[in-house]
Amino acid sequence: MAGKSYRTVTDRIDRKQRYSVEDACALIPKAKVSKKFDETVDVAVRLGVNPRHADQMVRGAVVLPHGTGKTKRVLVIAKPEKANEALDAGADYAGGEEYINKIKDESWFEFDSVVATPDMMGQVGKIGRILGPRGLMPNPKVGTVTMDVEKTVRELKAGRVEFRVEKAGIVHSPIGKASFSSDRLAENLHTLMDTLLKLKPATAKGTYVKSITISTTHGPGIKIDPATAGTKA
Repeated sequence: MAGKSYRTVTDRIDRKQRYSVEDACALIPKAKVSKKFDETVDVAVRLGVNPRHADQMVRGAVVLPHGTGKTKRVLVIAKPEKANEALDAGADYAGGEEYINKIKDESWFEFDSVVATPDMMGQVGKIGRILGPRGLMPNPKVGTVTMDVEKTVRELKAGRVEFRVEKAGIVHSPIGKASFSSDRLAENLHTLMDTLLKLKPATAKGTYVKSITISTTHGPGIKIDPATAGTKA
């Protein structure tokens, strides 16, 4: 995307300036490149942690107040009673061994998130090597291994996102769409940052939030002053 449209967009943004959350989000309409689809707005947060140390692994989930602009397809693996609860809560698919076999034997992936009850994790483990590399393996740390399937399904449908710090110490997450108002984008970003701040490892030394950059799918990065991020900033 180094074409004329991209160059036009980059000219509208001061690449050296660190904006406040509100000012950065207000620039998003000027930062989108494509006119053919509603670009996703992503944030990249560089943390002062070493993910190679287990006690500095930052991982969690947060329900964005205004969602992500994308409806997730949710699969719940559970026994009949809980499967029915999940379907009533809005799950796209819910069941037991039949879905595990469908994934294993048919390479079926018509879903974006997987929730499982604890009593089914032994069977889900059989497809761990298939789900894991795709980031779909249920995990109690992000609340996708739970008996409260109804609450989890509703949160996922409402705009819950899961995140995990990468090897380079960066957390990536969507915070909405380019069509969102700047206020909605800013509130989503503040909510995500509040969660990241609460998850700061006790062993992390020095500056915890080193940099924050938001961008649309094809647009340039907009740098944010970390001191303005989080409602308690």
